[in-house]
Amino acid sequence: MSVMVFIPRDAVALGLGADRVAAAVARSAETRGLDIRIVRTGSRGMLWLEPLVEVATPEGRIAYGPVRPGDVESLFDAGLAEGGAHRLRIGRPEEHPYLARQQRLTFGRCGIVDPVSVEDYRAHGGYRGLERALAVEPVAVVDAVKASGLRGRGGAGFPTGIKWNTVMLAEADQKYVVCNADEGDSGTFADRMLMEGDPFTLIEGMTIAAVATGATRGYIYLRSEYPQAYETLKAAIAAGERAGVLGADILGSGRSFHLEVRLGAGAYICGEETSLLESLEGRRGIVRAKPPIPALKGLFGKPTLVNNVLSFAAVPWILEHGGQAYADYGMGRSLGTLPIQLAGNVRQGGLIELAFGITVREVIEEFGLGTASGRPVRAVQVGGPLGAYFPDALLDTPLDYEAFAAKKGLVGHGGIVVFDDTVDMARQARFAFEFCAIESCGKCTPCRIGAVRGRETMDRVIAGEDAQANLALVADLCEVMTDGSLCAMGGLTPVPVMSAITHFPEDFDRSRPLPLAAE
Repeated sequence: MSVMVFIPRDAVALGLGADRVAAAVARSAETRGLDIRIVRTGSRGMLWLEPLVEVATPEGRIAYGPVRPGDVESLFDAGLAEGGAHRLRIGRPEEHPYLARQQRLTFGRCGIVDPVSVEDYRAHGGYRGLERALAVEPVAVVDAVKASGLRGRGGAGFPTGIKWNTVMLAEADQKYVVCNADEGDSGTFADRMLMEGDPFTLIEGMTIAAVATGATRGYIYLRSEYPQAYETLKAAIAAGERAGVLGADILGSGRSFHLEVRLGAGAYICGEETSLLESLEGRRGIVRAKPPIPALKGLFGKPTLVNNVLSFAAVPWILEHGGQAYADYGMGRSLGTLPIQLAGNVRQGGLIELAFGITVREVIEEFGLGTASGRPVRAVQVGGPLGAYFPDALLDTPLDYEAFAAKKGLVGHGGIVVFDDTVDMARQARFAFEFCAIESCGKCTPCRIGAVRGRETMDRVIAGEDAQANLALVADLCEVMTDGSLCAMGGLTPVPVMSAITHFPEDFDRSRPLPLAAE
């Protein structure tokens, strides 16, 4: 009987040599006459341990990491096939402190299943949610999503069930389900990890959405920078059609749902849902004025449900276990779990799924183990490039939509980027304007012109030219962008700018040297 060895094909693992490790394992097994079956999986999310190699044993999977091609011979010498002792052995992954504390509802199968096998997905509990959805009326499915308290994971935090209900009630000869997989925020990678490691969770969630709303066609709008996710999704969709969980007759129910993957062209603005729809229709990605909202008049003018990857991916668990079971996690109005992506200057970066309510400091210290540089944390940006910069005094804020809003921040997609005390916050504020200037779709003047003027003004501040007057001008520009921009691209750019000025004023006084900045 073959010994199963699991090696990730996640993009991070590939970048760290996972293909070379897999080839070395295959060669060594052949040389030694061992019957090894290599299964390429996703990542568990402990990215500092990638490539993480696991072997199936009678006691469960035993993991080793990080494994380099040069480690493979010594692993076999130590009894890799039996889970033998080795300096890289970390034991059962689920018992590792990083994973043991997590509450993995959405990412429970990621890094475990074969991403393109319907059989493996179902063997690990997949498609129970869809089976439940097909057994009840659409309104019961929508009610379960409402009861769960699930909110959009793309930034705004809009209640998912309300959006589903709107599309369900809309009358039209054609409806669409669209997944916004244009994950472009700095420090975010949860969508990519899920699509590469457990795509059927997303596919099942979208299929449940189609059943609930009456849609028959769906599109996954994927950023072009994710080639591995693109190939994995295409293979998973084809496998789903062969297995009868997609296509003209879903699980023999008579319901149809056809799904396609479409690649974007590198525009950050297409993460905004109406720009995304413009791009899907073959036009330049430019923000549409609202109303009408996409739920009533979206893709090709038809009712369209647009959700983020993580929103759709939470739905199978909700349908299987019930809306209340999901709502039992979290705090206040932020219910369920949040896939947190920890990046930047940290020792242990990776994916952490926890109930809403853990503080930013706990994430950094207990999961990230502090900065990689060993220097003190000075600033943390949560929510991507349009999120606020929090100083040490705000790190005890719980990851909760309302708690963050009270501190003028946003949870967004759950990305956390850590900076140590060598960061120059004036340059970070300048970067926010520069990013907006580059990525603006150009439709509205406050965003198109305001970002450029903001960057120019920040250049004068950094050069030490009349800082107070120029900072006053920056504040005025930010007010105009907040109040006048057509979408969140321009409307939220002031958040990182003003948070940097508010919490780190010393970095904007260029008349004195910045502490540590030149070290």
